[in-house]
Amino acid sequence: MQRKFKLGPATLIAAAFVGPGTVTVCAQAGIGYGYGLLWALLISTLVTILFQEMAARIGIITQQGLATVIRNQIPNRWLRIGITILILAAILVGNTAYEAGNLNGAVLGLNALFGNSYAGFYPWVIGGIAMLLLYFGSIKVLQKILIGMVLLMSISFVLTAIVTGPPFWELLKGLFLPNPSSANLLTIVALLGTTVVPYNLFLHTSLASNQWSEESGLKEAKLDTIVAVSLGGLVSMAILITAAALPLEKLDNVMDIAAGVEPLFGSYASVLMGLGLLGAGLTSALTAPLAAAFVFQNCMGWKNDANHWKFKAVAIGILLLGTVSLATSFRPIDIIIFAQAANGILLPILAVLIVVMAASKKLLGKHRNSTLQNIMGGLVILLSLILSIKTLGNILF
Repeated sequence: MQRKFKLGPATLIAAAFVGPGTVTVCAQAGIGYGYGLLWALLISTLVTILFQEMAARIGIITQQGLATVIRNQIPNRWLRIGITILILAAILVGNTAYEAGNLNGAVLGLNALFGNSYAGFYPWVIGGIAMLLLYFGSIKVLQKILIGMVLLMSISFVLTAIVTGPPFWELLKGLFLPNPSSANLLTIVALLGTTVVPYNLFLHTSLASNQWSEESGLKEAKLDTIVAVSLGGLVSMAILITAAALPLEKLDNVMDIAAGVEPLFGSYASVLMGLGLLGAGLTSALTAPLAAAFVFQNCMGWKNDANHWKFKAVAIGILLLGTVSLATSFRPIDIIIFAQAANGILLPILAVLIVVMAASKKLLGKHRNSTLQNIMGGLVILLSLILSIKTLGNILF
């Protein structure tokens, strides 16, 4: 009897990349260029599906985390140590530094829903909820909770986009007629950069290896990736579409989107936007510590057990630092700059390693990449170089 398809671990990937940063970048793209950059989100969604499927396939066949597989595939000891340090810096330190931003998205959602009267308590409320979920929830339980949040977020943002009444032909033109130029190039790169996220590859490999222990799970994992990442891409497009309909020249705060729609559609716009931001912020606030804990677990050679106290200690530690940073005046700007630089260096290296490992007959046997997947992977490697140059350029200049 054929099993009924259910959303699985890839939903956490969608939950991770549709965070406050994605909401902001997509909103800025809509305000600045209307529907004209929908094609960039379509391409970034397809690229994400390609690489996340490779990551899941590697996890299922090897039954190991990505950091472990990478270390095992590098024969040179010093190169292996160097890449391990880079991975730890980019993922562990980076996710710690960005966690305050993830939590802030959820706080903005609470502000929209309940007002600013208790704004000082919101970071602790969100941080406390997330901490309880990480400590008491197993990966399976967290997965179900996050699936619910992603669906809530998706419904909220998509409904908000629909009520703006976007013109159908303008949507088609924006989706299928690319218009890159010197004026919108940085925005295009930013849209790609918020979707193609290095830590999601580590997260997906570990989650897929926990979910499926046999090759028979490959087909289900592929479908899960296509459906969930496509859903995340749809949410990103809905945010852009909503922002494109607003009479704004620039975006000072993501809640400007709700404020702009409210005169036309009443308080429901703020409620929908608030629910969407709450879902986006809380899901990212949960997945970032999980990804960092999986990476640390792999790099330290711990047993592959997401319920072990060491794993939970790393995840909760990252969440706690983010909560304290958001609730106080501490802003780890130097750490964030360092993490951005590490991510900029890691992204093209990781893209090369993923393609090489997914194409390896020795590692994956008959489940290695097809010729088309290798060609597409090569194009993404070039894309990752552009993203890295852009990231490092912003830091250095």
